[in-house]
Amino acid sequence: MKRGVDIFADSEIASLKRVIVHRPDEGILRVSPKQSAELLFDDIVFLPDMQAEHKTFVDVLRKLVGPEGVLETQDLLREALGVDLTAREKMLKSLIEYEELPPSFAPKLGQLPDDQLAEVLITGYDAMDDRILFDPIPNFLFTRDIAVTLGEYMVITKAAKVARSRENYLTRFILYQHPLFSSPRQSGKIIDLNILEDFPPSRKGEAVSMEGGDVMILNPEYVLIGISERTNLYAFHSLKSWLFSHRAVSNVVQINIPAERSFMHLDTIFTQVDHHRFVAYRPIVQDGMSSYVEVHRINGDKQYYATLKEFLWNEISNKIEFTWVGGGESPSQEREQWTDGCNLLAVKPGVAITYDRNAVTIKGFRDSGYRILHAPDFLRLPSAEVSRLEKTIITIPSAELARARGGPHCMSCPILRMTHA
Repeated sequence: MKRGVDIFADSEIASLKRVIVHRPDEGILRVSPKQSAELLFDDIVFLPDMQAEHKTFVDVLRKLVGPEGVLETQDLLREALGVDLTAREKMLKSLIEYEELPPSFAPKLGQLPDDQLAEVLITGYDAMDDRILFDPIPNFLFTRDIAVTLGEYMVITKAAKVARSRENYLTRFILYQHPLFSSPRQSGKIIDLNILEDFPPSRKGEAVSMEGGDVMILNPEYVLIGISERTNLYAFHSLKSWLFSHRAVSNVVQINIPAERSFMHLDTIFTQVDHHRFVAYRPIVQDGMSSYVEVHRINGDKQYYATLKEFLWNEISNKIEFTWVGGGESPSQEREQWTDGCNLLAVKPGVAITYDRNAVTIKGFRDSGYRILHAPDFLRLPSAEVSRLEKTIITIPSAELARARGGPHCMSCPILRMTHA
């Protein structure tokens, strides 16, 4: 079991060293057409192919960051369950109460071995008794949303939808119990949005709602937070107040985007792939479709911008260039934004992972001087060549993964990046 390591990220593109992922689990087999909307899945997926595609994604990550740098949620949960039996029992009791199951289920689950209990808690299915205990949590695949690293702090987010509540339970348990996170716990570097004591109460009586796909740190001075279908203003102001009071950052940027399924998170409309290169959805980022930007300064000042592009050029760098998803033209831009053409994961400046199906966007990168490498070709490269990669987009298979509405950025929770100059 890995023990106390550092967490840190002050950029979206610095060299990725440690990241949390989740393999599509057997619970996804129980997502039916009738239940899919409730469980936030847009389609019924073929699990074996989805798992194979995700394995390719993980294989690419392991080759880029090293096998020890890619952590799996089920392994982390299994290891955390064996640390403190009292905490284990308390978590099970709380979860049973929340799920409104008979209290007798808690001791029954408590008797399971750690590996079996971890599987039951994630899939919702007890194979030993052939019994369904909980709904599946298919969105656990998108580990970006469970937590986000901002500098030396780690924020435990709080999902907007009930379908993701068990993800919150399991994430909190891992971060509070696993030895890997002992250093940030002991130094008070974990910010838990599920605990409201540190935050002022909402005058409207609303609950905190924030998912990690709406949170980005562009550099040590700027944290971006999307106000979207999944993240509300109360959560924004709560986290902003905390960050400012701890002098963790100088600017927290409120980016208002349409509260629609198509644009559920900030990272569905743009991500950074290089020092001066972003991939973005043109109607929102440049044209300002139903969106605007407010920059909140630590000194209390505010600055407004009509578009995200205007903000980036004025406050980050006027050298920033955009690769428009789908070439910035209809219908390709709508099609490829829907299939996460904006949702790239940068593993170091200029080297990023994307879905192979977004052909027009990929052509845009090629036309801008980026090398395009399909995953099988990348995986055959010698390690020495991998370490020298620059301006390269690695494409992974995505026929089934894209049906779940999340790309490589969504499927990764970076917890350690090494800053580049």
